[in-house]
Amino acid sequence: MKRILIIEDEKSLVRFIQLELEHEQFIVQSAYNGNSGLSLALSEEWDLILLDIMLPGMNGVEVCRKIRAVKRTPVIMLTARDRLEDRVSGLDSGADDYIAKPFDIEELLARMRAVFRRIELEDRQSQERIAFRGLTMDLNARTVEHHGVGVVLTKREFDLLAVFMKHPNLVQTRDMLLDQVWGYDSEVETNVVDVYVRYLRNKLDVQGEESMIQTVRGMGYVLR
Repeated sequence: MKRILIIEDEKSLVRFIQLELEHEQFIVQSAYNGNSGLSLALSEEWDLILLDIMLPGMNGVEVCRKIRAVKRTPVIMLTARDRLEDRVSGLDSGADDYIAKPFDIEELLARMRAVFRRIELEDRQSQERIAFRGLTMDLNARTVEHHGVGVVLTKREFDLLAVFMKHPNLVQTRDMLLDQVWGYDSEVETNVVDVYVRYLRNKLDVQGEESMIQTVRGMGYVLR
């Protein structure tokens, strides 16, 4: 279940939001001033923070800035002030969204779902793209760039490089590489791995520099 932190000094509103969110199967905790809210935001992990702008002790904009200096936890600002400059101030401090009081709980839930969808999309995209020492690999588009220049790879070359990119600095034996790229039941000999590593080196190595895919004698290969 997702964990939500409410930082809001209006206790009746906090109680209302908490009951509604718990009904939606969220785990909810609350703080009633900026200082205690910031402490909770930084000391624990949250899936979303609902943050009022007008808070005793430390205002919400400052709380959001301090959170953003350390974490990327999603933040939705709650405020009774709906002026353009207030919205801009809240968003510039690092908030993901802004909702003015009074609001309908369905609107808040919709805003929360939109933030969760965006975060999940960003997570998927980050998992689909891998970067290491000037190499960038898009697993979804099956493209590779080396220092911004596209590299054309065959299917086997791409799959082999993907194994190395997903596990940098981890030694891969020839048998491990065969299993992951050609399949555990493949009848291909282990020396085919040496051939494809050579293909990758020819396409990726820079003259005068040590190869990124290094040989570990008696074991296999490693991307360093």
